[in-house]
Amino acid sequence: MSFMTKIFAAILIVALNTIPAQSAEKLTVYLDWFVNPDHAPLVIAQTQGYFKDAGLEVELIAPSDPSAPPRLIAAGQGDIAISYQPQLHVQVSEGLPLTRIGTIAETPLNALVALKDGPIKSIADLKGKKVGFSVGGFEDALLSAMLKQEGLTLQDVELININFALSPSLITGSVDAVIGAFRNFELNQLDIEKRPGIAFYPEENGVPVYDELIFIAKNDRVNDKRFRPFMDAVEKATLYLTNHSDEALKQFLKAYPDLDNELNRRAWVDTLPRFAKRPAALDTARYERFAKFMKDSSLIKEIPPLNTYAVELK
Repeated sequence: MSFMTKIFAAILIVALNTIPAQSAEKLTVYLDWFVNPDHAPLVIAQTQGYFKDAGLEVELIAPSDPSAPPRLIAAGQGDIAISYQPQLHVQVSEGLPLTRIGTIAETPLNALVALKDGPIKSIADLKGKKVGFSVGGFEDALLSAMLKQEGLTLQDVELININFALSPSLITGSVDAVIGAFRNFELNQLDIEKRPGIAFYPEENGVPVYDELIFIAKNDRVNDKRFRPFMDAVEKATLYLTNHSDEALKQFLKAYPDLDNELNRRAWVDTLPRFAKRPAALDTARYERFAKFMKDSSLIKEIPPLNTYAVELK
């Protein structure tokens, strides 16, 4: 190598080393609640470096008000939020400019729960009994559809607003059953308290299956070039969770040590099968079927074209 060639090579190396590394693009994600095992794909995408590999710097924000994230996203204050498919149908019907861009939990988590040693052995046993609920409207519709399978109506039960005190209301006998219990949390909580529960699942009792947890964005931002790499990173994290669940749990609890307790460890195991292995994929027939259920239940007035509120990212 000639002297001049060496000089040129040295200059080139110096020049390359002085070029600033491309900075990661920031992305904010509002959670639906405080961090818990439902958010495992997002946490593992962080701990495994999948977001970083995708050129993203993702900030996970737990809301002080769980109802706020969809409104914040609709107002352009944030990029993505975790929400619920049933809520999306209602919010779109109310005029919020929101679109589903992915799925995190692809089956319902909601369930009708009673105590195993109590008088409720079947949905038919609810006649004349007290049923606790937390969120009026959708939970009423779920219960109504489930009762209908047994020839009953909401008038055949006494509805009591228990304001999210699901397990305590069952344990104290304030109600005979609760609608709106999450099968991965309340059932485990009851079992830990030595008062095991029995669950009746909406999708097995007259309610079309739906996605529980979804990713939403503002309508005019669905083509944001950051979203597809984000979804690909979530998919990689979900597959890692599936293949290496024990190691993933260690990473999750190291990131959030305050969650290291029996309830969250049990919920982790029960939530894993619920995660969407193809989070960007959209089942159009399923969404249309559930939209019809929402309209038939008078929760929405009209069914808008699916592509105005749910898309599969390119």
